Amino acid sequence: MARGDVLFQGIPARVRCRPDVRTKGEIKRVASLAQQESQSLSQNVKLGMQYRYQKGKVQVNHNRFLGYTKNEEGDLIVDKEQAAVVQRIYYEFLDGATYREIKAGLEADGILNGAGNRTWTISNIHQILSNEKYIGDALLQKTYTVDFLSKKRVKNSGIVPQYYVENSHEAIIPRDVFMRAQEEKRRRSNLRSCGGKKRRNYSNKYALSGITFCEKCGDTYRRVAWKSHGRHNDVWRCCTRVEHGPKKGCDAPTIKEKVLQDGVIRALNKLLGKRSSVLEGLKESATSVITEEKTGRLEEIESRLKELQEELLSRTADRLDYDELADEILLLRKEKQTILAGCAIEKGKEEQLEDLIAFLDEQETEVLEWNEKLVRRLVGKVTVREGCLTVMLKSGTEIDVEI
Repeated sequence: MARGDVLFQGIPARVRCRPDVRTKGEIKRVASLAQQESQSLSQNVKLGMQYRYQKGKVQVNHNRFLGYTKNEEGDLIVDKEQAAVVQRIYYEFLDGATYREIKAGLEADGILNGAGNRTWTISNIHQILSNEKYIGDALLQKTYTVDFLSKKRVKNSGIVPQYYVENSHEAIIPRDVFMRAQEEKRRRSNLRSCGGKKRRNYSNKYALSGITFCEKCGDTYRRVAWKSHGRHNDVWRCCTRVEHGPKKGCDAPTIKEKVLQDGVIRALNKLLGKRSSVLEGLKESATSVITEEKTGRLEEIESRLKELQEELLSRTADRLDYDELADEILLLRKEKQTILAGCAIEKGKEEQLEDLIAFLDEQETEVLEWNEKLVRRLVGKVTVREGCLTVMLKSGTEIDVEI
């Protein structure tokens, strides 16, 4: 039977040959059979897909998936030119760039997105920074079909099983870089102001934006234009004070931008003045961040996950058994992700420590003027106190300077 004839299976020959004389009942029966056949085919496809998912076989539409293409066997392979764009997005994000800054840079350079368009969206950037496929993994059945006739698909919020396949294809982004990007996304989304009552948008306009804090209330300082006696000054002021004033908000001091910048530069030069002793201590502390305990626990989790996945394949006919196994797998994966996130953060600190060591080795003279790029590279936090600043470098080193 030809594929197109399947819908008419079971209909009398006279009806198939003379569609113009079908009764209402016969027409209704044809529609009903067509619907049943479509549903049957849909269910068969769904079961087939689930079986492939359980076996770890990844199906991805690569036509709109930046960074990958497919070979003749249908396997995902890296597109080197597009992969460089994905890497650029990750490293710019971790260097402090906002979504809008990344978007503007890509458009200025005429780089195409996954759909082949020159215009990027914030959503494009966010999706790339969130997609586990860039580390070689694949979360399958993120969506599912709710209507077999319209083929409408919706986000899977636990209605049907999801399958997470590790190392299913070649990675573009190192796992620790991906984990650090997820932590940075969480950090930016949780920024608060005015004593935690107001959500604050992440800003990277100036090197000291988002990293300068008030000792009194814990809020951030921000740059504001200040006019006094007809003269214009750029100053930095506690956000709580800006919002509510010194009486109802915070009476932390306002600090001129030049004074703040000079204080940060003097802190770096103070560190350079102790170069020999500082370098010795830093090099001693620059050790591996992944402890034996963490490594051992990760190996235990990997072993147990492998057992559970094999058991899952043989017992999915029993819904109760499936749910129990799936719950344990989910808990183990969460624990694993927590450990990996911690390792990624610690590895990031180790890299920042190595960056500080490189700065102390390379910088032969004092820093003579304000350098936005250098401050972004080294400084992690500045706390404004009465008469002084505490400058904490990204490596964790703290320096106090009077202002």
